[in-house]
Amino acid sequence: MAKIQLINIKGEKLKDLTLADNVWNIEANDIVLKKAIDLQLAATRQGTAKTKTRSEVSGGGRKPWRQKGTGRARQGSIRATQWRGGGIAGGVTPRDYTFQINKKERALALKSALTHKFQDKELVVIDSITLDTLKTKAVKDVMATLKLTGKVLFVTGEDNENLYMATRNLGYAYNINANEINCYDLVNADIVVCDEKAVEVIEGGLK
Repeated sequence: MAKIQLINIKGEKLKDLTLADNVWNIEANDIVLKKAIDLQLAATRQGTAKTKTRSEVSGGGRKPWRQKGTGRARQGSIRATQWRGGGIAGGVTPRDYTFQINKKERALALKSALTHKFQDKELVVIDSITLDTLKTKAVKDVMATLKLTGKVLFVTGEDNENLYMATRNLGYAYNINANEINCYDLVNADIVVCDEKAVEVIEGGLK
């Protein structure tokens, strides 16, 4: 049975919280996890790189010199691929890098990422992440109190405007809703901080 301490925003232990083993403590599948991360990163690629072939480069309509008698190699166009300023052979063209994985793989990948965070002791569960102000100092104080270092991902069960605004200008703290949780953000974070409501939402969506 997977258990973790439930603490408050001051770092004080409230109770032991039981986590669902089939979500937080499975046999992680790193191959599927990597596949899910690759999918997410591939979806962000623009795929707009473009080079011109010899048919698209302007000029080169006239044969540069006659076929025979000059002593030079025969040439048909100054826009052939071997010429400076000529077309590119086998160059890149616009393409779509996205691909698909099935629902079971998506769920397994997410469970694997959550399992790594739990087993590596990189998961913190708080009863509620409530800030009185949206100032950056407020979330910095919370991180100092809880001794959170590195990249910190705050996951909340409901929209938390103050927390979102407080972390927006920090390059090492992020806030997402539990419904938007994804493999890349989990793996990219050194510490994942969930409120109790977020744990319920995650388990409800993956059971």
